[in-house]
Parts: sequence; C-alpha cells; structure tokens
Amino acid sequence: MAAQPLDEAQVRDDLPAGWTLEGDRIQRRFSFPDFGAAMAYMVRVAFVCEAMNHHPNWSNVYSTLDVQLTTHDAGGVTRLDLDLANRMNALFG
Repeated sequence: MAAQPLDEAQVRDDLPAGWTLEGDRIQRRFSFPDFGAAMAYMVRVAFVCEAMNHHPNWSNVYSTLDVQLTTHDAGGVTRLDLDLANRMNALFG
C-alpha cells in the first residue's frame, strides 16, 4: 500500500525540532563548522536514506545543508518524511 499524505495538523503535531512545513514538504537548514563536517553528515544520512528507500532533496554550500522532504508519489508529507527528519536530527546531535 502506498504511503498516504498527512494533513497539515498531523504534520504540525509531529514536526521534529528545527523543521518547518512549507506547502507539500518539510524543510530544515543544517549548519556545520566546515565543509568536511557537512559532507561527513551527508554520507551518514545517505546510508539511512538507502536503508529506508527514501531520499531527500538537498543542497550543500560549504558548511550549510538545506534539506526538503516530501513523498512525491503520495503528493505530500507522509510518516516516512517525519521518520527521516527525526533520524536526520538524531544524527545531527
């Protein structure tokens, strides 16, 4: 069964710290001391994403990582997006 999009209230109730809801996606900016720290974090997250079979839209510029999560085939934010956001927060520490 395909993931079902959550309504706005459900997303806001369970939105992990640091994340915001913007339309059909959640997003967060992560800041690191330098480029190496940002890249190391992205590699750690990449393994989690592969295991979950769920991949972020992200952009890295030096020590900043901008992340957007949405479940494209569901047309919005699903529990999978919130789970990945929580895992990303845990890895960020």
